[in-house]
Amino acid sequence: MTPTVIVCDGDETGQELLEESLRVVASGALGVALDLVHFDLSLRARQESDNGVVREAAAAMREAGLGLKAATVTPPERGGVGSPNRLLREGIGGSVIVRTGRRIPGVAPTVTGINAPIVVVRMAVGDAYGAAEGRDGEPGGADEVAWRTERVERAVCRRVAEYCFIAAGEMDGVVFGGPKWTVSPTYEGMLKEEMDAAAARHPGVHYRPLLIDATYALLMTENHERALVIPSLNRDGDCLSDLVIAMFGSIAGAESVLLGLDDDLRPTVAMAEAPHGTAPSLQGKNVANPMAMLLALAAVCDQAGARTGDDAYVAAGHRLRAATLAGAAEGVRTFDLGGEATTSDVVDDVISRLRA
Repeated sequence: MTPTVIVCDGDETGQELLEESLRVVASGALGVALDLVHFDLSLRARQESDNGVVREAAAAMREAGLGLKAATVTPPERGGVGSPNRLLREGIGGSVIVRTGRRIPGVAPTVTGINAPIVVVRMAVGDAYGAAEGRDGEPGGADEVAWRTERVERAVCRRVAEYCFIAAGEMDGVVFGGPKWTVSPTYEGMLKEEMDAAAARHPGVHYRPLLIDATYALLMTENHERALVIPSLNRDGDCLSDLVIAMFGSIAGAESVLLGLDDDLRPTVAMAEAPHGTAPSLQGKNVANPMAMLLALAAVCDQAGARTGDDAYVAAGHRLRAATLAGAAEGVRTFDLGGEATTSDVVDDVISRLRA
């Protein structure tokens, strides 16, 4: 049975990169079939439907189990449609976001001393996102106060912590970092409690808990020869994952995967995306880097294989990932990575390598 993938169309360069990457599927070079069902999550469609289309996409993704999302515009005004990401995460029961920074062949990292992958595992819901907020006092006055209420759930903390130790064990890596539990022992301390409990369940995994500020500092100053897996709160992980990906040379060189997990940590829904934004200044120029979208498509293939039990999809994901990185190694790179290739050139090269 052909797996169904819910494709969330986006905005500006994000949509262009999605369309370019999907040429790999249309070409047949993957060697496996995917049934692509599109939902328009552009800003205009979200505004016209009052985010109804986002809820429809989430419901369809929950049923299909697989999703691929383009970057979307988040309008800055208060009270608008906002970002679709929170609605998608809540709609599919997503609890964990996994973002992996890795060496891009032929590209020197911006921070020396990092050779192994760095995986940020962050909460997908709660914390600063979706919190109630408001302002009290005279608007603009010196006594005006802004506030918000934030929540984290132990079940989500447990999933993040456990997933980190499983991933680190599989990669022979280190569970590294953590929240600011000394300043906030009740709120942020809940994640630290679950990290400690997971460490006890996985005594063979190296565990190096650090406060979030020390985590930032040591990422930039230490040499890291082993893979790092970093558990984080939602807001911390949002900031941290962008930093980690940029450390390897480009924020456009890594994918992000949102996972809905059951009690046994088996994925019920997986949505892959490129974590970069819509890059409006690059729209229509055919110069943006498609690597992150190609790697997101590879992640969808991996998840399709896990859901169907068909190793052909896992193999297709490995081949697509290898073809994408091999092209970069041989100089088929866009300008952000020091090359001269267009977006289409990179995708054409990947398709050619897959066919070969």
